[in-house]
Amino acid sequence: MGVVKRIWVKRFKGGPMDGVESVRMDPDSGIDGNADCSRRRQVTVLSAESWSDAERELGRSVEPSARRANLLLEGVDLVESRGKTLQIGDVSIVIWGETRPCHQMEEAISGLQKALDPDWRAGAHGEILSPGEVAEGDTAQLIAPERE
Repeated sequence: MGVVKRIWVKRFKGGPMDGVESVRMDPDSGIDGNADCSRRRQVTVLSAESWSDAERELGRSVEPSARRANLLLEGVDLVESRGKTLQIGDVSIVIWGETRPCHQMEEAISGLQKALDPDWRAGAHGEILSPGEVAEGDTAQLIAPERE
């Protein structure tokens, strides 16, 4: 079982990532107050352990908001999580895929794009299936789909 360590929202496209203690998530509107969401990319998630791996490769500590994800989770392995459901309290998020590092990572920190490239280090993205509130300290777990 993992835990939600940090939460960020982006007020406008390309804007700063604002840290918040909790956020409302809804299948129809995405994350309240967050810009830039498509149906299958309503939430972006980052693993604290993968972020630490990227920092080791960079040789320095970097503020995780530089990744521009919405959630930082500790104890949740996102590698090959496509098709699994991330459960955080009442909120269910289906993971649709790996979030690939882009030029914005390199613009934020030199070498960050390369450091985030292997093993899903840049995180995952998904679609909200059930509404609810997510707060720092909430437990989080990945659930594999049931086999038919």
